[in-house]
Amino acid sequence: MNFPITDTVGAWVPHGRFVVEGQPTGPLAGLRFAAKDLFDVAGHTTGAGNPGWLATHSPATRHSDVVAQLLDAGATLMGKVLTDELAYSLHGDNLHYGTPLNARYPERVTGGSSSGSAAAVTAGLVDFALGTDTGGSTRVPASYCGLWGLRTTHGLVSARGLVPLHPSFDTATWLAADGEVFERVGAVLLPASNYTPRRLLVAQDAWDLADPIFTEPLQRVRDALARQLKVAPEGQRVAEPQGLTQWRQTYMTAGAYEGWLTHGAWIRDAQPAFSPAIAARWHNASTVTAEAAATARGAAAAMRAQVRSLVGTDGVLVLPSAASLAPRRDADPADVDAVRLRTMAITCIAGLSGLPQVSLPVRAPSGDMLGISLLGPAGSDLALIRLARTLHAEID
Repeated sequence: MNFPITDTVGAWVPHGRFVVEGQPTGPLAGLRFAAKDLFDVAGHTTGAGNPGWLATHSPATRHSDVVAQLLDAGATLMGKVLTDELAYSLHGDNLHYGTPLNARYPERVTGGSSSGSAAAVTAGLVDFALGTDTGGSTRVPASYCGLWGLRTTHGLVSARGLVPLHPSFDTATWLAADGEVFERVGAVLLPASNYTPRRLLVAQDAWDLADPIFTEPLQRVRDALARQLKVAPEGQRVAEPQGLTQWRQTYMTAGAYEGWLTHGAWIRDAQPAFSPAIAARWHNASTVTAEAAATARGAAAAMRAQVRSLVGTDGVLVLPSAASLAPRRDADPADVDAVRLRTMAITCIAGLSGLPQVSLPVRAPSGDMLGISLLGPAGSDLALIRLARTLHAEID
């Protein structure tokens, strides 16, 4: 079969040009999706963004659970799309396979590590695409490309058949340009939720980290939610007393140690070629001691409890999905890293707490699209999507 998509944005990996037909009927019948090259598809080798990984692993013998669910629901899989190497980046470039095009903003990156997923959806080549989110790898591309994205409650959606990065933080996710399609996928992958928000929380410390272009969209979302819920917003500094910079470092230390436990032996044995930035991250991960990791894990547990206590069972927290618009493709690497660290200080809130966060596309007064997020209690994912859609209809 000739691959029926003309890849105008460089989203597909060379080994990912294949089609797996979904069931002829089902709630997703007629929809086409792509899978980030971390998800197993039976008969195909998962590449994880690195040719060394592709060469040292065998074809999958079964679909990942999520791919199987979507096929059973009637969606058709249009192959595999790019990821940053082993998902260890938020930028969206790949030394081996290139930087996919952001069709909305061609001079800017898509963000990563779900870069191909975001590129394919933004260009309208598929209806939705599977991604992952460990440190922000769906929320950030959603914001950079003006898409719907979700970090799911940790453990709620199966990760079986998914190449891990930091298993304690990894989540299976998806991106869509259309809110109705986004919700339809959620209705297949997520359990029902009786979550009803009654408290509106503003993550002021996260707001402070975002560029000024986020200010008006954040205020517009806050005010619309306040009207919708008929409550007054409550300003919060989520990460007091340590601050979000320290929370980010806690996340990075705990995750790096776990990532090295997961992939260190393969990296030592296979000696894969990594881009300089990702090679540096793996080198740093190899130096994290068990003692430092234990300290970070203890701190992370306290942070998790703090956020979950703040949100409770009826809170919704409003925060930016990223710290900036997408960096330019030719941006200085030092500037890119500074943005990455600022963004991760925002995204680590959901990562550390394991809570769901929906990013909805909002237009700034400048005309730029960016992501504003709603974070809710564990398991509220589907209800949170529906809340975000109702909100979007009001402010769009």
